Amino acid sequence: MYDPLKAKVRVAVITAAAFLTGLGVVSGLGWTNHSLDLPTQSEEVQVSQAAIQPALDLSDAFANVADVVTPAVVRIETRRPPQASRGRAQQMDPELFRRFFGPDGIPGGEGGEPQPQLSGGSGFVVGGDGHILTNDHVVSGADRVTVYLHDGRTFPARIVGTDPLTDVAVIKIDAGESLPHLTFGDADAVRVGEWVLAIGNPGFAGGQPLDYTVTAGIVSARGRGLNLLAQDLSQETQGYAIEDFIQTDAAINPGNSGGPLVDIRGRVIGINSAIASATGFYQGYGFAIPINLARRVMEDLVEYGHVKRAMMGVRIGAITPEDAQMYGLPSVSGVLVNEVTAEPAQNAGIKSGDVIVAIEGKPVAYAGQLQQRVAQYHPGDQIAVTLYRNKRPMDVKVRLAEAPINTEAPRVAEREPVAEERLGIQVQPLTRENMEQFGWEQPGGVIVSNVEPGSAASRRLGPGVKILAINDQPVSSTEQIGQILSRVDSGEIVSLRIEIPELAGGGQRIANLRMP
Repeated sequence: MYDPLKAKVRVAVITAAAFLTGLGVVSGLGWTNHSLDLPTQSEEVQVSQAAIQPALDLSDAFANVADVVTPAVVRIETRRPPQASRGRAQQMDPELFRRFFGPDGIPGGEGGEPQPQLSGGSGFVVGGDGHILTNDHVVSGADRVTVYLHDGRTFPARIVGTDPLTDVAVIKIDAGESLPHLTFGDADAVRVGEWVLAIGNPGFAGGQPLDYTVTAGIVSARGRGLNLLAQDLSQETQGYAIEDFIQTDAAINPGNSGGPLVDIRGRVIGINSAIASATGFYQGYGFAIPINLARRVMEDLVEYGHVKRAMMGVRIGAITPEDAQMYGLPSVSGVLVNEVTAEPAQNAGIKSGDVIVAIEGKPVAYAGQLQQRVAQYHPGDQIAVTLYRNKRPMDVKVRLAEAPINTEAPRVAEREPVAEERLGIQVQPLTRENMEQFGWEQPGGVIVSNVEPGSAASRRLGPGVKILAINDQPVSSTEQIGQILSRVDSGEIVSLRIEIPELAGGGQRIANLRMP
């Protein structure tokens, strides 16, 4: 006779036995907290909070500075006219197709007819109205400059002015609103050993995104002259180049050039400009233009389009220990006047053999510092110069003149790109004459003939791919492509259906690009 109570007891016993058996199996597999096969995990703090608090505070300070500064740092992409010396067209190597879609390559622009030179760097917004400070070598000679903001927006920029004698340039974008911008510190007050952060937006390196790089270090030295700027200048202007760099061990690489070097309070003390390296990449030494000099240059570039450079009118040299003894200097410091070359110094009574030791009461220790001190004044300003003569100090007044080397800076060309150039591509019909060059067995349709490195298309397309449709609209001619793309506004997504030659793997793909 069926007994419900006994049945329930039997089920409970079987269930308990099964549970215990399973627990034993699980334990044997190491799935329990008491497994002998896995070590016991612990989250216990190994070092006391008090012992690491200074490091935590410094880490928080770095993070806070990065949070404040990064929104004002921009990526700058430039295009320069093609070099006439580039070789004639070369046939495409099928091996290149594989690289076009690999993780390490940025397609396009290699070989073929002379191509525009594309490069990039960093910059930072210095006014809510869109003025941006960067390096002269980042933008000089460009016929197109594009700025990428922290929030993903892009804007064409115009070159306000450039100054190769200090490697400073100013560009401007019209964003239609106030932008995050940085404040200036005092480079003269920076001390060796002080913590600094170098911030840049290099964009891409080796095909991989490297947006917004922050590196930390200390000020390693001040007043470094590298003789870098003068190498690219004419004999007439070499003597006016100002090299008075801040040296730092914060990593600075080529794409970070033009970005800010900031102190621990987030104030700009320099513009990242150069590296000392045999490879072109960071090997321990980075250099920045002092912001006091850059700010003075910026003011002239914004107001006049070029720098009105003040001139004292002396040819100068470094002080040696022998000089210091000869001229009765209190230390091996100052600038020796080798020759008086112009009226400002002549009228003030400065003579060959004088040693300049201060400008307006601020010590002058070396030639680059004297040049920077003078460059911070305007032509026509009168300055107090302290010098040593006959082993005694004396003060003279010098009214500065304007150096005869100023020229108008180049401007970005106003040429309006055709529709497909906005994406960074050139297109042409696939014909019997070019089908083998691009790896096709049959003619017909439209192919991408060239991709501009660093453009919107460069991460997704390569020369030789066939465009089948744009935004679901089939295309069979270059005219159709131009018509469709001309109706796409900046910031909108363009969806391309493309076909790849068999030599590059074949098949169809979809490439979604944002129109710059």
